[in-house]
Amino acid sequence: MARLHEYEGKALLAERGLTIPKGAACSTPAEVKATAESLGGACVMKIQAWTTSRKAQGGVVFPESAEEAGRDAERLLGMRIGQFPVEQVLVEERIAIKDELFVSMSINDAARAPVLLLSLAGGSGVEERADAVHQMPVDPETGVDLAEVRSVLAGSDIEAKFHDGLVDAIDGAVRMAREIEARSVEINPLVTTDDGRVVAADSRVTIDDYAVFRHPELGIDIARELDHPPTRLERIAYDIEQADHRGTFYFAKLPTTGAADERTIGFHGAGGGGSMMSMDAVVHAGFTPANFTDTSGNPSSAKVYAAARIILQQEGVVGYFGSGSGVASQEQHHSAYGVAKAFRELGLDIPSVIRLGGNSEDRAVRILEAACADLPATVVGFKKDDPPARCAERFKALVDANGGKAWTPRKRTIPAFVGSSEAIVFRIDLGDGWEGNVWIDNQNCDEKATEVVLANCGGVLEDHGDGFNYAVSNEELLKKDSEMIACEIECALAGYPVVYVDLPIPGIDDLEGEVC
Repeated sequence: MARLHEYEGKALLAERGLTIPKGAACSTPAEVKATAESLGGACVMKIQAWTTSRKAQGGVVFPESAEEAGRDAERLLGMRIGQFPVEQVLVEERIAIKDELFVSMSINDAARAPVLLLSLAGGSGVEERADAVHQMPVDPETGVDLAEVRSVLAGSDIEAKFHDGLVDAIDGAVRMAREIEARSVEINPLVTTDDGRVVAADSRVTIDDYAVFRHPELGIDIARELDHPPTRLERIAYDIEQADHRGTFYFAKLPTTGAADERTIGFHGAGGGGSMMSMDAVVHAGFTPANFTDTSGNPSSAKVYAAARIILQQEGVVGYFGSGSGVASQEQHHSAYGVAKAFRELGLDIPSVIRLGGNSEDRAVRILEAACADLPATVVGFKKDDPPARCAERFKALVDANGGKAWTPRKRTIPAFVGSSEAIVFRIDLGDGWEGNVWIDNQNCDEKATEVVLANCGGVLEDHGDGFNYAVSNEELLKKDSEMIACEIECALAGYPVVYVDLPIPGIDDLEGEVC
């Protein structure tokens, strides 16, 4: 589920007629001070972070003046929640609260229907008052039964003059949830005030991942549930996933402590359950994953290559650990080629253990280890019968033997023949916004090299005596990345490095392969 920040949810509620506190989301102390001044000085400031208990973490303050608000902003905007920086602070007017209610519309997965939860005692700790929460069914077409809402209010101590406003606010929240296809819309608290208003004092909104593309107006970059605003690498990875639909690719940054003795690693899984087991094993061995990555569902070699490149954009990891389910139906040699290509381009100098369990695992391990044999660091492949704990033990021994050396992201190495007018080149198109080129060093393709290329290109090329012809249509050629990455690696292993698949990662590489 994709999330909205409090101020974003409130803006949507306001569009549907609900009253929200006066104020604004601010990104700098100067903006905070100016907003506080416009509110008369005394105000409420709340960090915009996807976390619970913001007040307990020091993320909610009540400055008495604009000057104090500016000073508080320095601290709040310097906070990190789980190692992710706070980028915005919501500055709002103070409200003289009379009554607090809890309102939540969410999807009941068991009933496969929306439900409204209404408590006449809102605020913190509502979970501990579950017996006092009213549950009301929500019709997907007509919404909640407003007569039932009025009946609950009629039995409360809330003054009757507020009832119409509360009913309208609840109806507006449910209507909003339906219009934006939300998984949940929570207002806690929905308050009445001493000056006679009904105000949505807080909001939490999550959107169904599969509905995000229908709602560009929400401005959601990544249609996934994250506990932090998307990082640069998460945006890059998501764009790759959206561009290339062959298999799946998930990348998320994980919280780290930043302690001097913390040993962070790049983590690359394949299949949810097996990846979780593997993460447990490597954590038990004393490591902290800097990320969670999953490439599964028979991904292309290019997609696995991109995943490895993105993982290795993380500064300071001491190793690269890959392990999946061990019974995956996907062809593991495609993953081996993709990972090996990334490692070779970057000159990997931190240890790596990759468990390639599943179809063609024997071939995959041979490819990985042979392709990485000349790298500065050791790369070891395992198979499905090797338990994650054994893989983690071997990984720990390799990291220790390497002295815990920390990785430094770097430019990829590109062969000199790339860009040459003498080389053969054809384009590959992996999806919207992601494309590259296959380069063949025709000048150095003697008879033996040509034989190796033809033997390993998967039927993409054919010899015409003075170079190569395409054995497939131009349309088919655009999607032959897996075949040509395999050809690149196999030709290099045979001693004829005459093929190179140039796949710049948007957001990391420019056209010449520079790190952005």
